[in-house]
Parts: sequence; C-alpha cells; structure tokens
Amino acid sequence: MSSAAPNLSSDARLHFVTGKLAEVSLRSQISIAIEREPFAFTVQVLPITVAALITPKWLLRHLQVPDGTTHLILPGFCEASLDDSGDAEGRTWRTLIADAAELPAESVLCGPKDCRDLDAWLGGKIVQPDLSRHSIEIIAEINHAPRMKIDDVVAIAGALRGEGADRIDVGCDPSRRCETIGDYVSALVAAGHKISIDTFDAWEAATAIEAGASLVLSVNSSNRDQAIDWGCEVVAIPDTPDDLDSLDATIAFLSRHSVPFRLDPILEPIGFGFGESLLRYAEVRRRYPEHAMMMGIGNLTELTDVDSAGLNFVLLAFCQEFSINSVLTTQVINWARSSVKECDLARRLVHYSITQGVPPKRLSDQLVMLRDPKLRPHASEVIESIASGIRDNNYRIIAQDDTLHLLSAGVHLQGTDPFAIMEELLSLPESDNVDPSHAFYLGYEMAKASIALQLGKQYDQDQALRWGHMTVEEDLHRIARTSRHRKRS
Repeated sequence: MSSAAPNLSSDARLHFVTGKLAEVSLRSQISIAIEREPFAFTVQVLPITVAALITPKWLLRHLQVPDGTTHLILPGFCEASLDDSGDAEGRTWRTLIADAAELPAESVLCGPKDCRDLDAWLGGKIVQPDLSRHSIEIIAEINHAPRMKIDDVVAIAGALRGEGADRIDVGCDPSRRCETIGDYVSALVAAGHKISIDTFDAWEAATAIEAGASLVLSVNSSNRDQAIDWGCEVVAIPDTPDDLDSLDATIAFLSRHSVPFRLDPILEPIGFGFGESLLRYAEVRRRYPEHAMMMGIGNLTELTDVDSAGLNFVLLAFCQEFSINSVLTTQVINWARSSVKECDLARRLVHYSITQGVPPKRLSDQLVMLRDPKLRPHASEVIESIASGIRDNNYRIIAQDDTLHLLSAGVHLQGTDPFAIMEELLSLPESDNVDPSHAFYLGYEMAKASIALQLGKQYDQDQALRWGHMTVEEDLHRIARTSRHRKRS
C-alpha cells in the first residue's frame, strides 16, 4: 500500500527515486501529472535494474537529494520496511532516510508499486466515494440447518456475518420436523446473531421464536392464523406467486390482528416468469408504499448457470430503487458461493449511486472479478527500452496485446504459447541459469500471464492477478528469494 500523496502546492519540489527499468514509465507518468497540475521535480535513477529490489539500507548508500526538495518519493515496494528499526538506537529507516535527505520524516513517502499508477496517486483519480452506507438488510440462509451439528451451524453463521450478513435465516427441513430447533436458535442467539426461522411448520416457528428468533419466513393463507400468537414479525407471501389477490388477503388479515410483517411477492426463476415476477414487486410497492418489503433472490442466483456477482448487483439495484429493504440470499451452488459478500458490496454501491444520482461506475472494483476495470499496457517503445536496457540475467515477463514477452540480457522472446517460449529459451546459451526452481518460477508466472491474456486482465510480474473482492495477495518477499535463483553460475 502506498503512502498518501503530497499536496502539490506551488512551492512543492518532488524528488523521485527509481531503478533503471522504470525510468521511462516514471517520466511518462510525471509528464501526464504535470499537464494536469504543474510542480517541480527531479528524478534519481539508482544503479539497480529493478526498483522492487531496493532496500532502505542500500538506498542510504546511494541517495542524493537536491537542495530545495520538499518531498522524497520512493518506490512503493519500500513501504513495507520503512518503519522497521534501522539502527541500534531503534530509529526507523524512514527517520534515517529523512535525516540523510534533510527532510521531515513525514516528507519521505512511498508512491505506488507500479509507476503506471503514479498520475492517479498524485491526484489524477477521482476521490473514492464513501461506500460505508447502505439501506438493505442481508438475510443469509443456512439451508437445511437441522441436518448439521449445532456447532457447525454456529460456525457457518459467524462466517456469513463476517461477509456482511445482518441476520441468519435458519432453513428448516420441509420433509421432517426438527424437535431440537430451539437449541439451534438459542445457540445462534447466544453467539450474537439476529435470527429468522424459515418454515411453514407452526410448532417449529413458535419454538424458534421462544428461543429468540424475531422473524418468520413465511406466512400465507395456510398458516397466518397461527401468526396471531407468535408475537413477532413475519414475511407475508402470496399463496401462489402469480396470485396477488391472496397476498392482499393475507395483508388485510395480519393488519387486523396487529401482526408486524414485510412483503415478498416471490421472485420466480428465469423460464418460470422471472420478468412478470419483477413487475409484481413493482405493483406491490405501488399498492403498499408504506410497508416493508423483502426479496428472496436465491431463485435467480442459485438457478442460473452464471456467476452470481452481476445478478446480485442488478437485483440489489432493483431493490434499492423500489425501497425493498431486505434480501434473502443463500450460497449453496458453487457459482454463488460468495453471494453474501457480493450483496454487501452491491448494496453499498447501489445506495451511493441512487442517493447521489450517479451511475455505479468507477466507484469500486470489488465486483469486477473476471476481468479488470482498466488495462495499463506498456507502449511498444517502453518494451523495447526495457529489453535493450537489461544487463542482468533476471527474467521479466510482460503480457499484453495477446502476446507474451520474456526478457533478459540479450533475450527478447515473444509469442502466445508459454511452452513454445520456454522451448525456445532452453535452446539458447543464455538459459544456463534456468535451474529447477527458476523453471518453476517462470512456469508459474507465465501461466498467470496466459490467464491474463485470455481473460483481458492486467498482468504484473510477481503480483497477484486481481479478482475483485476475491483477490489473494501474493507473498512479495519471494521476489528477493527468487532473484537469487536467477543468477548465472
């Protein structure tokens, strides 16, 4: 993570530090930033090829900061170690570097890890919106909970809450009554969860309510009489999805008996009246503008052969527009396994979009999972500059424009097939440093690069591919470790 960017006031003078290979891209980004907001700068290209390998101790031996500098901008990879202890007196590397540069410690900053992000870091990117607010409750169902052990159900509930669930729905087994349903609910309530019970069995509902459940899914003409005695909120549904008259009757009944309720006209799967069911939600909102509503979205996400993120987002947007302030979701099928997290991210995006009157674009990239929001290709002359400027035997991989590039001193191989590139590499005398560990490293990185080309993703060597909220960062200390394996014997 990079430091906060400096304020580019009229007297700001920035001194950028980089390695040899990044100089062209760095200067290109600085020129873009200056066109937007002029500032004074200097660039020091250190005697090292890859800026990611700069350590604070090594930097101190080579740093030369011009007089008048107000901010020292280091490569983003330095951030991880700047605040570590650097000497016997316990002073940090940041302090030691600041003293050497004759600057305050707060003026020693780390830019982005990729210099192509420099202009954005310096203010070229729109300020990120406040996505902390939302107005839709997420009810996460644990399907067939009584078939599991109570401890397992509590553990699943904890994970769902961590992903954004506000309420845990205990899905009962319609084929048989659970005589211990109260124990399940009591354990979940003791763990701090708000609970709904998903059953048409009046005994199960009453027992769950006595144990602490505060919402029953669902009631219609078949069980609404029992709801009078439950003393908690219920979800009112039609007797059949296309019968809004039966929903009207249940609403009238519950209102007469002062039973609190929210309405769910039932979302139908594609192929069974999906579009018509959406229209019914709009109609119920028109008829009952004052009543709370809920949408059970699993009928779409679980019954559609498509990754769930986009479906969840569109459904949450519909709910936000029609003031449907709770959704019931589940994540049983594998392609919907992160639905709760997706709903949590989506509800924040749609709340901001609709309340602020802006499209939900460039607000967050957490739901852009298959591809990337934007590619950052190198200009062809930059690739050529990198290729001609390499003097060591480390290998660099670039993937863009449907082509893989493998670069090293005297080597520039390119193509679309990693196997063909490796075969060509191994035929060269320059490949005598490719030992088993290095071959594994190259295979791993080229596999990532090939995936990036196939899907239209950004590939950056030694960095994780970005999968939105599912991204798993890679262990960056392997850069230094693998570099030792790249030296020619």
